Amino acid sequence: MNDTGTNSKLEIATLGGGCFWCVEAVFSETRGVSAAISGYMGGTRPNPTYEQVCSGTSGHVEVVQVTFDPAVITFRDVLHIFFTAHDPTTLNRQGNDVGTQYRSVIFLHSPEQETVAKEVIAEMNAEKVYDGEIVTALEPASALFTAETYHQSYFENNPHQPYCAYIVAPKVMKFRKKFAGLLRP
Repeated sequence: MNDTGTNSKLEIATLGGGCFWCVEAVFSETRGVSAAISGYMGGTRPNPTYEQVCSGTSGHVEVVQVTFDPAVITFRDVLHIFFTAHDPTTLNRQGNDVGTQYRSVIFLHSPEQETVAKEVIAEMNAEKVYDGEIVTALEPASALFTAETYHQSYFENNPHQPYCAYIVAPKVMKFRKKFAGLLRP
């Protein structure tokens, strides 16, 4: 995945929106994104495994770290895509995935990201984009622990797996429809 301008400084956004397979799938198709890496952030255990994170005992969140070119796609656009890829109004859950490891969270890498995230959330709440208020947490970024290899590009590699077919695919289709202008050529 390489889709950035040649002279721009890349930025990083780290986003938790439930299962990382959904979030990674939409950003892997986004123009200006050079990497979308599934991993874990925000916990206390070094080098957590998927099983430890899923148990809810490590404190980590399933996240996707998105490397993007701000000359091609803004952080604000990244956030709008993120909010489309999951339900930011449910506390510590996405569908049947329940626990703090599935919470909606933006891990902030700069004060500018915090400002933009607060603005986007306030705007979306004021516009009543969702039936409920956005409960997405804003937390400082910490160490990213890359998820196991089989989690990377999961949707791309397993499109017919039931979770992918019934949960991930509709979110990807929604993204493609709503953000057609931000799709990779």
